[in-house]
Amino acid sequence: MGKELVFQALRHEKPDSIPWVPFAGVHAGAVKGYTAEEMLKDADKIVESLIEVNKLYMPDGLPILFDLQVEAEILGCELLWAKDNPPSVKSHPYEEGKSLPCVCKLPDENSGRMPMILDATRRVKEAIGDDTALYGLICGPFTLASHLRGTNIFMDMMMEPEYTKDLLDFCGQVAIRMAGMYIDAGVDVIAVVDPLISQVSPKHIKKVMLDTFRGVFDYIRSRDVFSCFFVCGNATKQIEVMCEMGPDGISIDENVNLPEAKKITDSYNICIAGNIPLTTTMLHGNQQDNIKTVIDEIDSIEDKTNFIVSPGCDMPYATPIENTIACAQAVKNPETSRKMVENYESSWDDIEVEIPDYAASDKVIIELWLLDPDQCAACAYMQASVLDVYDEIKDIAEYRIYKYFIKEDIARTQKMQIAQLPSMSMDGVVEYSSIIPNKEELLAKIHEYYDKKHK
Repeated sequence: MGKELVFQALRHEKPDSIPWVPFAGVHAGAVKGYTAEEMLKDADKIVESLIEVNKLYMPDGLPILFDLQVEAEILGCELLWAKDNPPSVKSHPYEEGKSLPCVCKLPDENSGRMPMILDATRRVKEAIGDDTALYGLICGPFTLASHLRGTNIFMDMMMEPEYTKDLLDFCGQVAIRMAGMYIDAGVDVIAVVDPLISQVSPKHIKKVMLDTFRGVFDYIRSRDVFSCFFVCGNATKQIEVMCEMGPDGISIDENVNLPEAKKITDSYNICIAGNIPLTTTMLHGNQQDNIKTVIDEIDSIEDKTNFIVSPGCDMPYATPIENTIACAQAVKNPETSRKMVENYESSWDDIEVEIPDYAASDKVIIELWLLDPDQCAACAYMQASVLDVYDEIKDIAEYRIYKYFIKEDIARTQKMQIAQLPSMSMDGVVEYSSIIPNKEELLAKIHEYYDKKHK
């Protein structure tokens, strides 16, 4: 039974075989021909899509849905809906001032889309829950706080630590309430998804966030279900403090070196999951690329205990079905798959891209290197940091946005040797790599570059 493989990994036992958990997200809707918005607003479509994904991809575990905006919507954020992505947060109701949400705003089974989501969860549990471990994904406290405060949250951590702690405490209570509802509906694993953790130094995490996250994971454990901590971006420096928060598992994306990260998680006896590249492999690769990537990943791990194979994050909506089937084939039949690709070498067409002439430009050229600002919270806030100050800098700077799901932008990212996403460069020099600058810091840096140009 596939579910038991996931349980073995999260119980830190040697599994009978390596578990496979595809984070299908809105891609599940694409499999049945539904847009992301159609799926995420309709219990029937969620159930239908997940049953189909369960048939096609032979998963050992599946998320009910991958939407980090459910809580934000309940708490008053306006959402911008899309056909091929989960919604993004359009407004931040606590952006001005230092007010805190009232505790009466904590979500319940009648809040927002929760009646529909819980209905879908119960029905999916009945349909496939005996064989497949079901993941209930909740928005982590820090990312939820950023949805409420916007980019101000990064300045709050330094200038208003007590206010930040209070806001995080409220968001932790929201996470506990959400986890409880999912557990009551029958999920097997609660995944706390907090992509923005990679944007905060371990020092600040310990100072401001540690107790809140520990409280969430302690609650989940008290309910006798498993927990996972999902992070996006280059969280290499944050892996250890994430372990200290006490989850049963941690999920990473392609920005993190899996074998090196596993040395840390193993030292805490925590399971690690990841980290098939989403765009270069799953979206734009072929079946051989996907098989080879999974086999290489499996072979890079010496001890297969505490290990789950999964995509690096929420799968792109348009991921070819055959590519995900190839990943499943590689996990389920590694020996046969290894022979299929033993002489295969992946090759990308040489795409020509034009690099700006930075020296010739009168303005500072700001380039934003993003995964997908509509889907990646860290990317959205990196982009917002520039857009929010653009009126103040438009006479001395211009900006360009590159997205790592567009082939030309992938080629440009590789040609410029951008190692981590999201990143921000100025006149070709990476200034912020997986770290979002606050407003004052960003403005000072832009003016510094402009002054250099005009000496």
